[in-house]
Amino acid sequence: MPFSGEPIVQITDASIFQEDQTVLNNINLKIAKGEFVYLVGRTGSGKSSLLKTLYCDLPLHMGSIRICDFEIEKIKRKEVPMLRRKLGIVFQDFQLLPDRTIAENIFFVMKATGWKDKAKMKSRLADVLMKVGLGAVSNKMPHQLSGGEQQRVVIARALINEPAILIADEPTGNLDPEVSEGIFKTFEDINRSGTAILMATHDFKLIENYPKRTLTCGNGEVLDSAAQPVT
Repeated sequence: MPFSGEPIVQITDASIFQEDQTVLNNINLKIAKGEFVYLVGRTGSGKSSLLKTLYCDLPLHMGSIRICDFEIEKIKRKEVPMLRRKLGIVFQDFQLLPDRTIAENIFFVMKATGWKDKAKMKSRLADVLMKVGLGAVSNKMPHQLSGGEQQRVVIARALINEPAILIADEPTGNLDPEVSEGIFKTFEDINRSGTAILMATHDFKLIENYPKRTLTCGNGEVLDSAAQPVT
């Protein structure tokens, strides 16, 4: 699929740090609007640190990153919530509040990102749950859902503000292979609707079955499967 226009992510001469250690050096890459990209590499190779830098959980000390029209190296603390409204973030460990219903979990995020109109909130809740195939779970507690269903709720929560890009950190890491495939197909459906996806994964079966552009972290660098070889 051809992509055009301004990239949704542009990383220029960036180095990524975890505490005082440099984990990735001199990254230069772009992710187009609507693109689906895998991020792979061994544990400790810098995948999660790169993702955390994109959504400002880790500071950027060297180079520049532009994502959703925000310049990460210049971003002010008060602007970080505005950036995160344009991103959807999907974690491996769900991070659902166990003492609240699914609806309350999603309303919590809505209120934190500026939603106030209750009718619009209820309508959007129904929309995002239907999008992930969970139209009837809003009054259930997280523990009443399977792992796959909980991950779908997390994806629904990430879609609340119609993000330009979903950043997913090992979203199928705790799930059985069959469930993982269903979750992956949910991501593909979301991508087909125009949302870019950057997915960190260890699931090489998925990559083999559904090949896409792949960024590989290792030995302090990021290798891009789409890079043209030098001749």
